[in-house]
Amino acid sequence: MRMTGAGTSTAAEGALLAAARGGDEDAFARLVAPYRAELHAHCYRMLGSVHDAEDAVQETTLRAWRGLAGFEGRSALRSWLYTIATNTSLNLIAKRPKRVLPIDQGPATEPDAGLGLPLAETVWIEPYPDATIGLDDGYAAPDARYEQRESVELAFVASLQHLSPTQRAVLILREVLGFSAREVAATLETTVASVNSALQRARRTVDERLPARSQQATLRALGDRRLREIVEGYMDAMQRGDVDRVVSMLAEDAAWSMPPLPTWFGGRAGITAFLTFGPLSGEWRWRHLPARVNGHVAIAVYSWDEPAGAHLPFALDVLTFEGERIKEVTAFIARATGSGDRAFYARWPAQPLDRDRLDFERFGLPPQLP
Repeated sequence: MRMTGAGTSTAAEGALLAAARGGDEDAFARLVAPYRAELHAHCYRMLGSVHDAEDAVQETTLRAWRGLAGFEGRSALRSWLYTIATNTSLNLIAKRPKRVLPIDQGPATEPDAGLGLPLAETVWIEPYPDATIGLDDGYAAPDARYEQRESVELAFVASLQHLSPTQRAVLILREVLGFSAREVAATLETTVASVNSALQRARRTVDERLPARSQQATLRALGDRRLREIVEGYMDAMQRGDVDRVVSMLAEDAAWSMPPLPTWFGGRAGITAFLTFGPLSGEWRWRHLPARVNGHVAIAVYSWDEPAGAHLPFALDVLTFEGERIKEVTAFIARATGSGDRAFYARWPAQPLDRDRLDFERFGLPPQLP
């Protein structure tokens, strides 16, 4: 069933709307609550950042409250909220740098070059806690081209960042959410012809950058049992420090990156060298838990902290599969980045947590392990 267009409001929603127009803030909060999760996912696709998405949803809610008297009900409440959220996100895009993944930022790092330093300005796509924020399976509407979970996969979100802001909005509204060209034109205050033209250009760019098979299709082909075997094997090898076993699970042209560092290592030889001098050098003690991030299989990585007497969050390893092989490991690091000293990052597991940037509890994960 289409979720857009006029006449889709329920009687209960109509009563809440009337009360909210009368100044009832509690009624307004209850009115918009069913849409907050999907609006958050929409703003994340637009912005590539969970934190920016939260700012956008907050601003959307504020603008909706202030503009409620002008909402005449000619479109569904959901459509109206998406119009506000989209334009709020476009305003934020104009003020923020483009977000990318390290493999889009520059070439692979030579194994003997070390980990380097983070960039002065945050430009990285952030991981998305789809399980805790709430992202439905399947398609948002019959006209949607991309599944809901497919539309937050790292490759898809990264490809969106290469579009102009208008093309990004058009593709998400049309292909992810299934709004009609006429509805999108109204949202962006343009013509249907302009929407169709922007969509054609956006499709070409995104299709060129996406792999032939989405992670959702790959994971379904592997099946739950085989996937569990691979994940358990990966966690066991990492915990035992078995470099050869970890590398044997990788594709020949695999990539391993560590946002917020621009550094990334490519190919089995490069990754072998990195693991040997870095996380699997034998200096660090690890524990792992399976997770789901951005519609991907992920591994929550904890490192032993002697003063705390516990394993504390270190990274979320988001795995991208190519068949049964791991094509990419995007390790989002949960530790501080306030130093300009390379030695600081060589000993990253010993550095303080940065929960403002990556809070494990947001992903439904425990704050520490015994």
